Amino acid sequence: MQKRWIILFSILLVLSILGLFYSDVEGSFVEEDANLNYADIAWMITATIFVLMMTPGLSFFYGGMVRAKNVISTMLQSFIAMGVISVIWVFFGFSLAFGDDIGHFIGDPTTFFMFKNVGAATNALLAPTIPLALYALFQMKFAIITPSLITGSFAERVRFSGYLVFMILFCIFVYCPLAHWTWHPDGFLRQMGVLDFAGGIVVHASSGVAALAGAIFLGRRKASGKPANVPFVLLGAAMLWLGWFGFNAGSSLAANSIAVKAFLNTNTASATAMMTWVFFDCLLGRKPSAMGAAIGAVVGLVAITPSAGYVTVGQSIFIAFVTTIICNLAVTWKNSKNTFDDALDVFPTHGVGGIVGTIFTGIFVYESQDITYFQSFVNHVLAVIIVFAYTFVVTYALYWLTNKMIPMRVSPESERIGLDRSQHDEEYGVEIDRELAEYYDVQNDRQ
Repeated sequence: MQKRWIILFSILLVLSILGLFYSDVEGSFVEEDANLNYADIAWMITATIFVLMMTPGLSFFYGGMVRAKNVISTMLQSFIAMGVISVIWVFFGFSLAFGDDIGHFIGDPTTFFMFKNVGAATNALLAPTIPLALYALFQMKFAIITPSLITGSFAERVRFSGYLVFMILFCIFVYCPLAHWTWHPDGFLRQMGVLDFAGGIVVHASSGVAALAGAIFLGRRKASGKPANVPFVLLGAAMLWLGWFGFNAGSSLAANSIAVKAFLNTNTASATAMMTWVFFDCLLGRKPSAMGAAIGAVVGLVAITPSAGYVTVGQSIFIAFVTTIICNLAVTWKNSKNTFDDALDVFPTHGVGGIVGTIFTGIFVYESQDITYFQSFVNHVLAVIIVFAYTFVVTYALYWLTNKMIPMRVSPESERIGLDRSQHDEEYGVEIDRELAEYYDVQNDRQ
């Protein structure tokens, strides 16, 4: 029995026992609040379900891109986040992100500890027409998918237990502070007038930059190969596209015209980006591919996320078109320079897409009465720089710290036979990757 699993199990045991001493405030889910809007509640429950569906969608999207011997491990890295982050969010994650402000940087972890005072009542600052518990659940789904996005950068070479520890630390020290800066009314980026409608900064820029740090820290894979299942990639992209309607349109927090506007812009941007990626590939002499169509659609979703509820549909087309070309060129540059092994191009797509989308938000959206248009644009650029620097430095430190506790990279032998077997003792389907089959042939010959 390995020490790391004893520690992780013991932490969960302590949290479970601690839960016995914290119960809901009596009547917190019984009393009616005159501010509740039942249309908003119905829509936000639906949107929350949609956003949660994005994480299994991401697992198919990433799982289809890796080699056959790493499909299960890659998919599980996304899927397990639904368990780990959900528990953290209930205990103190929601408080860190949306609790009483401390220095415009972080929330008070005791404000909503164990969802204390999080019930059916509304909250004037965070959830004026829906139960605070529903708002907390909606925000939980964003916290779940963010570390899942990072996994694509270090696919096929990370130790599962090390990843679990890193995910917990990332949620606490990166995601929650960024969510507080950007979405809490007292967060310093929010105070600067920086707009991020649904997570261009908090989710995509942060995960993309963290992916870059991870690819650099963990080093290159010993070998790479063709995607195991392109239909999985298409299925994952379709689930992401559908779930993104909850991601963006749900960020209106109401069943209103802003939700419809975000819905329209989200679909239009994704459709534009899908065509742009395929057509641009063809202009560069490549063949139109299912992989390109799927990646392009997701890039469009990323690009429109920070401005979905603000811009016009025409502007959404332009944002998606330009951002997609930039991301396509970023992927091409990364592959040609071969300087770091971001296995599934998380930084060139999510990172660059979130950054460019945020800059376009500064260009096309101006709602502040306190600062000039130019200062608003500059503040959005500053926000990108601050988030990039903070996320890269802190995340790299978290990789280093985690690696000191649990070696994050698997052994060369484990990487050779694949993470499905070495980490989980499982296999994808009945067909084994050719390299894995050759490995067993060599072992048999030696015997």
